Amino acid sequence: MADMNKVILVGRITRDSELTYTVGGYPILKFSIAVNRRRKQEDEYVDEASFFDVRVWGKPAESLEPYTNKGQQVAIEGSLKQERWETQSGDKRSRILIDSSYVQLLGGKREEASAPRAGSPPRPGAPPRPQPPPRPGTFPSSPPPQPAQQNMAGFEDDIPF
Repeated sequence: MADMNKVILVGRITRDSELTYTVGGYPILKFSIAVNRRRKQEDEYVDEASFFDVRVWGKPAESLEPYTNKGQQVAIEGSLKQERWETQSGDKRSRILIDSSYVQLLGGKREEASAPRAGSPPRPGAPPRPQPPPRPGTFPSSPPPQPAQQNMAGFEDDIPF
């Protein structure tokens, strides 16, 4: 059987993300997440947090950057990557991080409202979103056309079930 390297985690971002670029101009988004695990210890439940560094590469990195703020809940799918290096004093170091292949934004922040996503409906009780001013030389858009009402009288259903 072939080896497998896949991880799926759901957690909260622990610090605002950092968007950087390689020398060749390829975007990399870096952030950390905390994943809580609840377990029973004697008569009470105890939460244990594990922390993971995450990297997102390419166009998704640029698209996600405005929304990956501290406290945002995310689902991460990717693979584990071990980085090794040697310090100037000769000590060997390593760390394991997640190279993400998929990121899904989940619930909002715990305390504050998260940044609105394009096209998402407003949350109940949330203040209305400000609309951008119209561009010069444009007219406000009309409401989308309504589908034509068809007269269904006399319609014969020829579906066999």
